[in-house]
Amino acid sequence: MPTALITGANRGLGLELARSFAADGWQVHACCRMPDKAPELRAAAAASEDRIEVHRLDVTDDLQVGGLARSLGGETLDLLFNNAGIYGPRDGFGSQDFEAWNKVLAINLLAPLRMVENFVELVAASHGKLIVNMSSRLGSIAENDAGGGYPYRSSKAALNMVTRGLSVDLAARGITVVSVHPGWVRTDMGGSDAALTVADSVAGLRRVMASLTIEDSGRFFDHSGAELPW
Repeated sequence: MPTALITGANRGLGLELARSFAADGWQVHACCRMPDKAPELRAAAAASEDRIEVHRLDVTDDLQVGGLARSLGGETLDLLFNNAGIYGPRDGFGSQDFEAWNKVLAINLLAPLRMVENFVELVAASHGKLIVNMSSRLGSIAENDAGGGYPYRSSKAALNMVTRGLSVDLAARGITVVSVHPGWVRTDMGGSDAALTVADSVAGLRRVMASLTIEDSGRFFDHSGAELPW
């Protein structure tokens, strides 16, 4: 039975990823900050015939991340999906909240690398050997023709660099590392006018993940499988 660990699984894309993998027979470790305030995730776990196990995890907390890694030490992880993220402040040029920007970087950039450093042995011991970082087209430097969104854009651009670096550092261990863009999705972040449903986005992401090989490591894909520029 393949195994996945998904952060930010309490709602939206993370929740749908957990449901989708569990429905296909995967064992899913679904992580979120406050499981007691995640009724949809708890309901999904209850209906999953023990295929979804919920874990309390603040991805910015070294002790919690390390503790979970140790508790799963006897397992392997075919997929580590770093999904947890926030948009942060939407203030424009000249009115930045720099403390809030630090929080965006802590969650969107530093936490994924913290997760990889703590769980890499479990990924390396698996059959799947896949790490996926949830990025965004807004993190593409080449495609930024609108400006603004400094905290979020910078966090995702930097995360893409982390993806690229990990693809080099983990290549000898046969681990594939990619960044993905889920599309414009109807979530709390994407808004009600977005083009894609959560289910459609996750279905696309799963098709992309299923087709990946080690030669794809260090690349940036959208939900349709198209490669995006850095």
